[in-house]
Amino acid sequence: MQIWWQEIDRGVLMLALILMIIGTVSVAAGSPASARRLSTSTKSLDDLHFFYLHVRWQIVALGAMLAASTLPKDMARRFGIVLAASMIFALMLVPFLGFEVNGARRWLNLGLSLQPSSFLKCGFPILLAWLLSLKVRDEQLPMMSVTFGIVALVSALLMAQPDFGSTILFAGTWFTLVLLSGIDVRRIAVAGAGGVVLIIATYFLYDNAQRRIDSFLGGGTAFDQVDLASRTLLNGGWTGLGFWMGERKLALPEAHTDYIFSVIGEEFGLLSCMVVVILYLALVLRVLIRLVREEDLFTVLAATGFAAQFGGQAFINILVNLQLFPSKGMTLPLISYGGSSTLAMGLSIGLLLAITRRNPFIQGERFSLSDLGSDLGDKR
Repeated sequence: MQIWWQEIDRGVLMLALILMIIGTVSVAAGSPASARRLSTSTKSLDDLHFFYLHVRWQIVALGAMLAASTLPKDMARRFGIVLAASMIFALMLVPFLGFEVNGARRWLNLGLSLQPSSFLKCGFPILLAWLLSLKVRDEQLPMMSVTFGIVALVSALLMAQPDFGSTILFAGTWFTLVLLSGIDVRRIAVAGAGGVVLIIATYFLYDNAQRRIDSFLGGGTAFDQVDLASRTLLNGGWTGLGFWMGERKLALPEAHTDYIFSVIGEEFGLLSCMVVVILYLALVLRVLIRLVREEDLFTVLAATGFAAQFGGQAFINILVNLQLFPSKGMTLPLISYGGSSTLAMGLSIGLLLAITRRNPFIQGERFSLSDLGSDLGDKR
């Protein structure tokens, strides 16, 4: 236990725990709005219904986080690869065996609701990092093409649900890692142009995406989700109305999940929202700062992938609540209510801690992308 405490990134662990505590309080604030909204004449939900469920899932997620963080790096890598492959297979089953919620077929019923895309986030950066790091050993391996095929398959399966938000997140994570691994500038331009084409195609091929984008660009109405979220967020001013004193949140759909950031703004104020944003930035920066002294390419790529994925999800959710991005149905990491998503987020943090474990008394050479570029140049 003492060795584990010395080797893990305690800064990342503490920041994750702080965000989880904020999430507990925030879900308690947003739970009444969702509980009353979902209550019927035959079944009335307790105001703290989702809070009680969230605490249970948080305990499970915390256990998964701590257990995963004790894994040796090699075992964490193998676990992540197997998990990613399993979830890609599960995504293939969703169109046939999945069930629909709010117009999207994203879940499998395995005794409890499982969203494969949530658990894919736990292994996706590890899978890509492992494949891209193999290119350093043998430059002839077509790992760029292999990873592109994987992200293309994942994107196609997600868009079949449809889940445009997760597609952007996984594609962005892939783009970050191939960029970091030394991809040619011309390929970057081609990938960027391809992304723009796909976004345009999505607008014309998916009615739901078209409605959300049109609503966002047109300013929406007072009854649009994003507009309601923005009004709720600003209703509390700088210091908020106080715990359980918010009124606009009662009209907000998914107050305990997608729009919990707006609930934080109304009840605890914009200053509290700023603290949340700072904590997310601090977590991402903490990961990147630790990698400055890292000498293993796989570790650099995998940890950067987790940071990009985690920060990207938080960034998208917050922009939606600020009415700066179309609604995506994406939760706020470690804060929003969730079942499998909360567990998956805890597992992701645990695997990140396991991969970045390092003996503080052993100093190696610092990893440098310039060294990587020169090595590849020598091989040519």
